[in-house]
Amino acid sequence: MVPVFMIFVLCILFAIDLYTFQGFRLLIAGASYKFMVYAYWMISILLPLAFIIFMARNRYQHQLPGVGVFIGNLWLILLVSKLVFIVFLLMEDISRVSGFLFGKISGLVDSSKATDSVSIASRRKFISQVALGIASLPFASLIYGVVAGRFNYKIHRLTLNFPDLPQAFDGFKITQISDVHSGSFDSKEGVIKGLEMIKSLDSDLLVFTGDLVNTFSEEFDPWIVEFKKLRAPYGQFSILGNHDYGEYAEWKSQDEKQSNFERIKAHHDSIGFRLMLDESVRIEKDGEHIQLLGVENWGQGFGQRGNLAKALNGVGEGDFKILLSHDPTHWEYQVKKHPQQIHLTLSGHTHGMQMGVEIPGFRWSPAQYRYPKWAGHYEENDRHLYINRGFGVLGFRGRAGIWPEITQIELRKA
Repeated sequence: MVPVFMIFVLCILFAIDLYTFQGFRLLIAGASYKFMVYAYWMISILLPLAFIIFMARNRYQHQLPGVGVFIGNLWLILLVSKLVFIVFLLMEDISRVSGFLFGKISGLVDSSKATDSVSIASRRKFISQVALGIASLPFASLIYGVVAGRFNYKIHRLTLNFPDLPQAFDGFKITQISDVHSGSFDSKEGVIKGLEMIKSLDSDLLVFTGDLVNTFSEEFDPWIVEFKKLRAPYGQFSILGNHDYGEYAEWKSQDEKQSNFERIKAHHDSIGFRLMLDESVRIEKDGEHIQLLGVENWGQGFGQRGNLAKALNGVGEGDFKILLSHDPTHWEYQVKKHPQQIHLTLSGHTHGMQMGVEIPGFRWSPAQYRYPKWAGHYEENDRHLYINRGFGVLGFRGRAGIWPEITQIELRKA
């Protein structure tokens, strides 16, 4: 199955490169034509090949070398730019062919006459020029995303009103971070900038909703001292994400994998966060209380370890409840229709795909094709879901349009 899948992917990539080339070759001319053709195909073939080789050679290593990261980023940036480029070529081809077929069927086109190849080539070149100009926008945006966007932290503030919120918790503030992915950190200054922003919010409660590492426990070792400085009056609480279980690496033994997992869990305690594993904690304030629940990862396609029933054990049906659950599909499949009302669920996981557009009145990200609920606030049946866009990055070492997020939610009594 794996070789067949790999062959399929490589065929798709080659088709993208070939179709892109049909437009690209119209934009180059003169003495440099042969050089540009060779350069195009050398880059298109060698970049993915080099990245695959780096991945294969370092499959037992706990960090991909910097040059491997650079190659992977460049390949992805060029691939996205090519996809934008060929959209316009494809639209032009479809328009031209459909126009010809319609004319032929309706008798408006004399099929015996030769096609005006000069006119077609001229129009094709113009479309290619337009496509190149537009494709340069995501190219430049993704370059910025690698250089600076991944540390362009944004604070998202949200006020939620609940009629059954205990009076003592009116105005209670929660800071949420998610998807740290410490294995992708390579700038102490950039990370500390985000941590200082978290501290400046001075919230009552601090929660972390999973994915401390990419895979390996030692990824977080250099950051313990800095994350240990995060504190909140009513405590710091955390859960596990799908990347914390070590499922995305080849291990020499099951014992090695389990040892890595135990060290990851211990990291939460080392920075003063209480790791919640299908359990609840009673948060008390001025003689009243709310219930904070935390479950192990539960997600469609990413493992379903979390046990919501276990986390609810001992929790009163009338209690105000906040759930920490890494994957938002858990809310979709279990939480929103659970017999017990869980007022607010805090999730992460999607990263908003780390690229997209968010402007007033319009949001788009590739994430929405996998997750209908992919970032921000959602509500159904008086049950709220908030999806944090993530603090770190994974895979593509950058962010463009979907910036790293720190969330502050204020609870108000309606």
